[in-house]
Amino acid sequence: MSSFVGIDIAKDKFDVALLADNKFKHKVFKNKQEGFVSFSVWLKRQHSQSFYFCMEASGVYGEDLALFLYKEGYTISIVNPARIKGFSQSELSRTKTDKTDAKLIARFCQAMQPKAWTPPLPEVRELQAIARRIEALQNMRTQEVNRLHVATPIVASSIKEHIEYLDIQIKETKKRACKHIDSHPHLKNKKELLCSIPGIGETTVSIILSEITSFEDFPNARKLAAYVGLTPRQHSSGSSVRGKARLAKTGNAKLRKALYLPAIVAKKYNPIIIVFCERLTLAGKPKMAVIGAAMRKLLHIIFGVLKSGKPFCANSK
Repeated sequence: MSSFVGIDIAKDKFDVALLADNKFKHKVFKNKQEGFVSFSVWLKRQHSQSFYFCMEASGVYGEDLALFLYKEGYTISIVNPARIKGFSQSELSRTKTDKTDAKLIARFCQAMQPKAWTPPLPEVRELQAIARRIEALQNMRTQEVNRLHVATPIVASSIKEHIEYLDIQIKETKKRACKHIDSHPHLKNKKELLCSIPGIGETTVSIILSEITSFEDFPNARKLAAYVGLTPRQHSSGSSVRGKARLAKTGNAKLRKALYLPAIVAKKYNPIIIVFCERLTLAGKPKMAVIGAAMRKLLHIIFGVLKSGKPFCANSK
C-alpha cells in the first residue's frame, strides 16, 4: 500500500498529513534534525510499502527536511504554492489551518503526482546561501537608508556607520560569490556565457545560477519563463471583458527581482532587446509592460545561451 504525505512547513515545526486508503493520519514535528529523526521513526511504524512526499516551495524552511528525506531514499516533490492554491480553489476549500493545509497538499500529491525533486549540487547550494546573504545585507542597507531619512542627528551618525559597514560586507560577499563560481568549472563556464549578454552582470549571474539549479528541467524558454513568473496572464471573458494582460507573478520572485534592472540596462545596450522594446513602444505598450516584456525576452536569451553553450550573438534570435 502506497501513502501520500503532505507537509506544511513553518519556521519551528512542520505538520504532516499521511493519506492512505482514503484515511488521514496527522502529526506535528519540530523543524530541526531531532524532529526529522522522529518523523522517520514514525513513518516506519505506518506499514506502508512506499511513501510519496509533497511540500510547497516556501523558501529556506523546508530545504533541510527535503534533503533529509531525499537521503533517506524517499520520493519528494517541491511544488509552486500557486499550484496548491489552484487545487484548493478547485475543491472549494474554505478552512485554512496548518493541519488542513497538510491534508490539502497530500490530496494534491495523490491527484497530481508531481515531478520528483532532486537536490542541487553541493556547490550550488553553497552559492544559494551566498546569494541569499547578499540579498539579506542589501535589504538591511535599504532599511537603514530609510531610517536615516527620519533620524535625529544623535542617531544618524550610528546609522551612517552601519550603512558603511553593510557596504563593506556586501562588497566582500559579492567577491566571495565570484570566487566560489570561479572555483567550479561548470559554474565558471555558465558565468562566462551569461556575462556575454549585454545587461547581465556578475551579481545577476550569482542569482541566476543559484535559483535555476538545472536548466535541463526546462524543455524550452517558455517553461522557464513560467517558472520565473514572467508569462503574460490574459484577462478576458466573452465579448465585453477585455482587461490588460499582466505578468503572472506566480513563480520565483527572486529571479523576477534580479532581472528587473538588467532588463532596463538591456533596453539601452542589448541590440536584440533595443529593437524589441522599440517595436513595443511604437505599438503603444505602457512603459512597465515594455519592461516586463524585456525581462521575459532577456530570460529567453539566457536560456538560449546556456542551452547552446555559445556566447551571446546579436544576430541570433
